[in-house]
Amino acid sequence: MKLVIQRVIESDLTIDQEIYSSIGYGMVIFVGISENDIDYNLSKITSKVSKLRIFNDEFGKMNKNINDINGEILVVSQFTLYADTKKGNRPSFIKAAKPENAIKIYDNFIVELQNHINTKIQTGKFGADMKINLLNDGPVTIILENN
Repeated sequence: MKLVIQRVIESDLTIDQEIYSSIGYGMVIFVGISENDIDYNLSKITSKVSKLRIFNDEFGKMNKNINDINGEILVVSQFTLYADTKKGNRPSFIKAAKPENAIKIYDNFIVELQNHINTKIQTGKFGADMKINLLNDGPVTIILENN
């Protein structure tokens, strides 16, 4: 599993030209699921996400986590995080999980993450063509991989 986490001031996600989800200050998490991912690794990575100190304290230091600031979260599935561009110019996605397996892990990731988060998690729609508008704060972008 590969996560790209962006600290945002706000974000909204549109499907078919209608806003599907939106958040204020918090984080957008893009979730890529590989062919080797399994559910039992979710507790570790979701706990890590909830404890990431990427939000500023009163001194401007990144010392606060998402729960400390009552921040919001938008989780978006993104199989393209497992693009392989070693050969040629067209990415291969052979390392990404098949949709029927990935959706189960994606849904379980959201449930497990919600167990660690004080606010309701917003999501995209698995497999949909989504447009994400976000205002990155910092910019702060963190990549986490569950190995």
